[in-house]
Amino acid sequence: MGNAQRKPTQRIRLGDLLVEHKLISETQLAAALDEQKKSGRKLGRVLVESGYVNEDMLMNLLSTQLDLPYLDLTTYTFQPAVSQTMPETLARRYRVLVLEQTPKGYVVAMADPTNIFTYDEVVRVLKKPIDVVVVKESDLVLGIDKVYQRESDIKNLASELDEELSENVFDITTMEQSVGISEAPVVKLIQTLFEEAAKIHVSDIHIEPDEDVLRIRRRIDGVLHEQVMDEKRIATALVSRLKLMAGLDISEKRLPQDGRFNLKLKQKSIDVRLSTLPISTGEAVVMRLLDQQGLVLRLNNIGLTPVVQQRFRKAIHKPHGLLLVTGPTGSGKTSTLYAVLNELNAPEKKIITVEDPVEFQLPRINQVQVNSKIGLDFARVLRSSLRQDPDVILIGEIRDKETAEIALKAAITGHLVLSTLHTNDAAGAAMRLIDMGMESFMVSSALHAVLSQRLVRKVCDQCAEDYIPSALERSWLEQHGVLMETEVIGKKGKGCSACSFSGYQGRIAVHEFLQITGGLAETLRLGDYTRFIQQTHEDPAYESLLQRAVHLMQEGVTSLEEVVRIAGWVD
Repeated sequence: MGNAQRKPTQRIRLGDLLVEHKLISETQLAAALDEQKKSGRKLGRVLVESGYVNEDMLMNLLSTQLDLPYLDLTTYTFQPAVSQTMPETLARRYRVLVLEQTPKGYVVAMADPTNIFTYDEVVRVLKKPIDVVVVKESDLVLGIDKVYQRESDIKNLASELDEELSENVFDITTMEQSVGISEAPVVKLIQTLFEEAAKIHVSDIHIEPDEDVLRIRRRIDGVLHEQVMDEKRIATALVSRLKLMAGLDISEKRLPQDGRFNLKLKQKSIDVRLSTLPISTGEAVVMRLLDQQGLVLRLNNIGLTPVVQQRFRKAIHKPHGLLLVTGPTGSGKTSTLYAVLNELNAPEKKIITVEDPVEFQLPRINQVQVNSKIGLDFARVLRSSLRQDPDVILIGEIRDKETAEIALKAAITGHLVLSTLHTNDAAGAAMRLIDMGMESFMVSSALHAVLSQRLVRKVCDQCAEDYIPSALERSWLEQHGVLMETEVIGKKGKGCSACSFSGYQGRIAVHEFLQITGGLAETLRLGDYTRFIQQTHEDPAYESLLQRAVHLMQEGVTSLEEVVRIAGWVD
């Protein structure tokens, strides 16, 4: 960027320039100018959106004519602290983004470098000379979103609320009546948090009061990202408002509480599951965000390979038997089971679920929420469910011997039973049931199939590049049976604005499927567990979690880092 000049030295008429270079016709220019007058949008944007000119060609032309560098922001590593030198409102108004600080001033990205007024305003605000680089407006808007991520709004609202609390005791219970819900800073802060969460696909929001600060952490693609605020006093008001929204007792701060509420957000329905936990510095809150409209779970879109999908579909359409989905917390087990329910849901089938909690409401399915406080536990609901003439029963989780026993008996006596277990791999599910006190002959008779799964992060398509493993990594791969035929193995994201500089965007499930066939069932019935494990690996169609993760790495879908993480889970 060192070749950027201080200021455009000439005022360019963009339309005439494009016609001169025969990138558009006089007729197209006239039509675009008419549209510009009607809409008030910039001419360049109108030309691009009308399809008259390619945005890359437009930027390259401006760069050449103005002798300014053209920068691709999608692969640029931002410096948020430097960028936020320019207030967010001005960055959005003028379509500019501060990229770097130089010994003499700043490097600034502009979507319209011909606008002398914008240039002068930026210099006035920054109070230092600037070097201009040309960027696409669409990339610039995304860059602004990534750099600011509404942090300034959150901090300003937090400061405003902190000032109110310092002046007087904040009565959260009368806030709506006294100042109106739309004007209350705490409510605006909550709204901003949820709007930002929906925009960047947050799955969980953690609110944690510390000794001197308030930490707000957001989980994106399974990884927490932290924002620290000095206004610790707002924690009480924030937590109280959230507890009110979830219908919880705001006066009870000594015991954990669980609740839920629904948000209508930009034509989306977000179901929020809220859990509070008393800690030494206040109350910690964790909110799980579930997008009801986003739930289009089918067996063909949960990451199953064609072979596993075919075998799994055959297993779930059996009239009876136990089918388990295993994996740690947060591995997508519930999503897989909901995909199964969507596949089985039909007028001729009676389906009952016993869940804690009910995460999504499904039509035609009788869903029961467990409530241990009143004695409505898994075992009790299961006994009652069997008297409701069900064809399919879903048990949220088999947690104890009593629940396991009822599930196995139901599977043997003509019901299809679906449930989850916390085990490292598919073969471990049978062992887990036996460890819970179940007889091996019952497990071998009831258990028909096990699907074990994990979630791995996907390498960002925008910044993926070939990855050459180190000597230590190559040694690790060879130890795990991975043949190293080339120097490059898979991809790794270097970080860009599209993935918030994490190198990853989105997640995909990794599966291991085990079908309990006649030979396996007999070995299990005899209690020969060593032979049972050996037989699972002898199946030609069997692919372990680690093997599947390696294949995804070799295809460039995930990274070696994620494969190592899978190995740590399974070992």
